[in-house]
Formats: sequence, C-alpha cells, structure tokens
Amino acid sequence: MQAGTIAGLVPIAGFLIRQSIEADVVPRVLIAMGLSLFAYIATAWMIPLMTPLHIKADLFGMDLNKRGTPTGEVKIPEALGIVPGTIYIMVLCLLHLGNNDGLYTAALASVTFMILLGFADDVLDLKWRYKMVLPFFASLPLVVNYNGSTSVRLPVPGGSILGVPVPSVVDLGILYHIYMSMLSTFCSNAINILAGLNGLEAGQAFIIACFVLIHNALRLTGGYWGALEDARAVQRNLLVSIDIILPFIGVCGGLLKHNWHPSNVFVGDTFCYFAGMTFAMAAILGNYSKTLLLFFIPQLINFLYSVPQLIGIVPCPRHRLPRYVAIPHERLESRY
Repeated sequence: MQAGTIAGLVPIAGFLIRQSIEADVVPRVLIAMGLSLFAYIATAWMIPLMTPLHIKADLFGMDLNKRGTPTGEVKIPEALGIVPGTIYIMVLCLLHLGNNDGLYTAALASVTFMILLGFADDVLDLKWRYKMVLPFFASLPLVVNYNGSTSVRLPVPGGSILGVPVPSVVDLGILYHIYMSMLSTFCSNAINILAGLNGLEAGQAFIIACFVLIHNALRLTGGYWGALEDARAVQRNLLVSIDIILPFIGVCGGLLKHNWHPSNVFVGDTFCYFAGMTFAMAAILGNYSKTLLLFFIPQLINFLYSVPQLIGIVPCPRHRLPRYVAIPHERLESRY
C-alpha cells in the first residue's frame, strides 16, 4: 500500500515540477527524488535493526488497542520516530551541501531541535503542559533568523468590506514572527493529539506531505505569482519547500512499512513533533503558511475538540483510545 502510494503520487508531482522549471533546476529535483528513495530504503532497513535496542533500553509498550488478545501482551518498541528523523536530517544535509542560505540552516536547526525534544519526551514522559510549549522553543532558530516577507494577502473581493476600503496586502511585522511560532506549535501538537491507532500518526503525515508536494507543483505550473511577488523568488521558495517535503515522504513511507496495522513499532512523540515542525518549516520557507492550515482541517477540529481536556476543564486520560472488549461481545467501547 505505502510503496504503491509513493510510486503513484511522487512521480505525478515530479512530472508537474518538470514541466514548470528551467532545465538548470531539473538535476536538483532529480537528486532530491533520488535521495528521497534512499531515505525510504534506509528507514525501512534501519527500523528492524533498532527494534531490539529500544526494547533492551526499556523503550517499549503494549498495544492498548489489542488488550484482551494474545497480541496485546507483545512488547512493541517505542520512540522509533528517532530513526526516520535522523535519516531525514542526514538526507537534508546531503541535499544542501554548499548551501549558505541562513534561513534553510535555521529551519534545519529547528527540525533537529524538535527531534531531540521529542525523543526526550518519549524517554521522560513529560506532562501535556510541557509538551504544548516544546515546539515554541524549537521554532526559535527560524523565527529569530527570519528576514523574509512579513506581509499577508487578504481575500478581499473588490478591495472593500461593506463599502469600507480594505488593503489587499497587510504587513504584520513582528506579529508574523509570532504567527510562525504559533504555527509550529500547532502543527506539532495537532499530529501528536490525533494519534493512538496503528499507522495514524505516520499515515496522516504521509497524506499531508503528498498533498503539500502536489500543491507546490501546481503552484509552479500555474504561473500565477501575485501582483507584488517576484516570480523567481516564489519559484525558489517553492523549490526549497519541495526539497524539504520529498525526503520526508521517503522516511514516512519507510516508517509506515512497519507502523501500519498490525504495527510492529510505535513512532512516539519524536515522530509527531518532527513531522509537525517539518510541515511548519516547509510552509514558512515556501510562503504558504496560511494554505497549510487547510491541510490540517481534521487535526484542527480534533484540536478544538480536545482543548477542554488539554487545559484541564475536563479530565484527560493518559491514553484516549477505544478499548477492545472480548466478552460478552467483540466490539469497541469508546473511552474518552
């Protein structure tokens, strides 16, 4: 299933990209696709090798969805998101050898920082109030070094609302930096909250990444850059975003090979934070941070639904999961 999806979606996006960019950029895209394939193979190969090491280090758990069945007593290694995260960072470093772009380096630092914080969370089992703020600190390298556009385009038909003139472009200034930090925090925690079923964390990240890639390719082929945007700058930003997303699709596919139902590994908070920060960095550098929220609508709904539990108004259990009941009837009981 995962290999088929990769084989179907990525070449489609690659074809669209190929039709829209100059010949001198094509080798860069082909190298990115080749390294993404390597990331998939390396992740799928490394995870089984790391499995016994995690179990030996007591980084394992039981599948709560299978309690009451024989497989519910099997030790399943946790925090395996460290494997795709590490391979992803290595691939990005190879992909941008000699790149002196400070923003790209800052984004890479933010993703690396988030992987380390996520692994620390898996090991230390931090409380939710600490998990909510970890992405804020991880986003600081990019937020502090960001020197790009802080303007946003408003969807104002006719340039007015109820007859009152409204500018189509607004410069948010420092508020845009705050928004970037909030976006990083939301994306990381949104994937972490919508989790708990085999393949759900990696699966939703894989689907979002594929659609983000297609979105970038369609923007490249559309030829519309906006009245105040420079076409070359937009193309350059989108290509940087594609460089970030393609290897992520590769490592996600390799992880899903082992995390799909019935799961042999658990991804842990390491992967959830890593995935969310990757999406945020790609959207910020690609200048489509508002559009990214459209791909997170299911996560946004779940996040709003979970707010009463997150802030303590409603008791929040350690694991918000259905429970398998073998007697008297085989069914799922919701335990929220």
